[in-house]
Amino acid sequence: MTSIKPRKAVQIAEHLEQLLAKGHWALGARLPAERQLAAQLAVSRPSLREALQQLISKGMLESRVGGGTYVLSTKPIGFVDPLLTLFRENPEYRFDVLEIRHALEGNAAWYAALRSTDEDKASIQACYENMMQLHGSLDPMNEARADATFHLAIVEASHNLVLLHVMRSLFDLLQNSISHNLDKLYTQARVFEPLSQQHRELMDAVLASDPERARQAAEAHLVFVEDSLKMIDADEARKQRSLRHLSR
Repeated sequence: MTSIKPRKAVQIAEHLEQLLAKGHWALGARLPAERQLAAQLAVSRPSLREALQQLISKGMLESRVGGGTYVLSTKPIGFVDPLLTLFRENPEYRFDVLEIRHALEGNAAWYAALRSTDEDKASIQACYENMMQLHGSLDPMNEARADATFHLAIVEASHNLVLLHVMRSLFDLLQNSISHNLDKLYTQARVFEPLSQQHRELMDAVLASDPERARQAAEAHLVFVEDSLKMIDADEARKQRSLRHLSR
């Protein structure tokens, strides 16, 4: 990480915002401890603390009591705020995001299989293993964030910066939507087992440098995710109808 001279909190916040936008820390990642980060940036801890608060207020970081500071978004929530508001008022619009992902991630997987370096492949494999290790964690959203990080590692391996920027924006939308039900994907065995197999197939195709296999794996995975979310929605609607009937 490039050091910067001590300066005002707003400038430190701008520097941190640039690092987040460049993917220096992944979604859901924990930032270094305050003392360590201040030393890395060569800034005072009070100024760093104020800068972190600015990014928390923008919705980019989240402070957990006794648990450190985590990346919530790689850009200010205001960047996606109109769409985020639309998501919250009309949850079904998240399926529009999935449709766009179909178009983008198939191509990303294709190019990743063609262009990925040994370092890219090691990163993809590490993201996959981390995702598997988080299965069954107390907070299912930890696994959902690891899922996003895995997919973004494949997009990064495509070495297309425009595609990477667009995909990060889409994942920010999904991660910040209160109604997307991503957490439920990881608490149902009937969904998790196929998901893990699909992720494995996608990773193996990229590692094998097989672009067509990688494209097909990405697209088949997204079809399954979309169908599973619709199934979860239908189950939730059925439960709500049942509760309304019992309360009469």
